[in-house]
Amino acid sequence: MDIAALTLAVVALAVALGARRGTGRRMATGAEALPEDVHGLRQEVAALRAEATDALRHLAVVRYDAFGDMGGHLSWSLALLDDGGDGVVLTSIHGRSEARTYAKSIAGWTCDQQLSPEELEAIEHARP
Repeated sequence: MDIAALTLAVVALAVALGARRGTGRRMATGAEALPEDVHGLRQEVAALRAEATDALRHLAVVRYDAFGDMGGHLSWSLALLDDGGDGVVLTSIHGRSEARTYAKSIAGWTCDQQLSPEELEAIEHARP
């Protein structure tokens, strides 16, 4: 009786292996084992990362008193930069009777125009 059960088990195993070979499926390892949609997702993530390098995603704000006789830190400098240090620094200087706003282009973490200490500080705080 045990021989009959053992024979039946061997036959079942042979049938299962034959069916698996018949489908043409092989055990793959590494990147070959991943489904096609995973490869597509990896390509999409790489494309999104490439696009994000141009995004103005590094920012910092420095608030300060531009004039000694005024308080409240109403003046500010805002740095908006991408991964390469390209972008803009916006500065607003508030006085008693007026406010002035300036924009300066930044390329490679530097500027062709002279920067105030607060603008330089904003750029340094925005740098990753």
